[in-house]
Amino acid sequence: MKRGDSGLSLVVGVNKPAGMSSHDVVNRCRRIFGERRVGHTGTLDPMATGVLPICVGPATRLDAYLVGHDKHYRVRIAFGAATTTDDAEGEIVRTGDVPARVLDPAFAASFAKGLAGARKQLPPAYSAIKVNGRKACDAARQGTIIDLAPRDIVVHDARLVAVHEAGDGCELPSWDVEFHVSKGTYIRALARDAGAALGCPAHVAALERTQLGLLRLEECVTLETLAELGDRAALDPVHLLGTRFLYADGPLAAGVRNGNALPGSSELFERRRGALDAEFCACTAGVRESCEAPHDGEVVAVIAENKLVALYAYDEGRAAYRARCVFQTGVSRGRDL
Repeated sequence: MKRGDSGLSLVVGVNKPAGMSSHDVVNRCRRIFGERRVGHTGTLDPMATGVLPICVGPATRLDAYLVGHDKHYRVRIAFGAATTTDDAEGEIVRTGDVPARVLDPAFAASFAKGLAGARKQLPPAYSAIKVNGRKACDAARQGTIIDLAPRDIVVHDARLVAVHEAGDGCELPSWDVEFHVSKGTYIRALARDAGAALGCPAHVAALERTQLGLLRLEECVTLETLAELGDRAALDPVHLLGTRFLYADGPLAAGVRNGNALPGSSELFERRRGALDAEFCACTAGVRESCEAPHDGEVVAVIAENKLVALYAYDEGRAAYRARCVFQTGVSRGRDL
């Protein structure tokens, strides 16, 4: 297959199934679209399910702009056993009694709520973090544990959904918890540390990512559905980027494709944020003029002929927008308009 044979440039959201790695999903999408240039923008462990953004064709250049966002998860934390990987895929390395208070819904809700806040987190030994060019997980599989430095993370919100006793559809006592976390947060490490704080070993029994940045689970499709829909499953990258945008028509569009600077006076637009705004705005397609001036370094999307054709950044010193990333054929805006 030659590079770029498909002629497609788009972004889709896949509801990743359990048992597949993120790279497995990428390979499946290569076959679906007949395109080698396919990449994902947020790794999920094989046992995890849920939101996985996939970029196809030249749209893979968006990956640098679609990472680093907050994430939302629903996790089942099992108490009474610790594993090598801090999740159900690892081997059990330690067991212990579960304190009675763990099964008290009031206590569990209070404890889960208390997990919110900024902190240092020690990543799991089995993680994709590289040290001197070597992934920690690869080293761990070969019997070498790499010392990883604690990382700054933020748990924006943690909410208990349910408490399960052993035998209540679960092998071990467990909690279902919804998390909203910053980039770089390992849910497996949150489960591990929660168990340590409660005096018993713990691990992740199940994990679903329900949102990554602005991409929600309900906007994602299964691989089977993706195979049926093909490019009709494309999402609007302008929405996923969450940036303000401007329109380029005619000669201006040709200049953008050549990476020419745009005047700082170019009119900026933004998506309406809610139903109340929509009631008082005469704009169409959920778009309104933006009232705020651009700030130095702000990245904006450029739209021409209803495609994303470039990303530009505002240069305050020059009072102009400078090209960051140009898509010669444009990126499809899909159905999300």
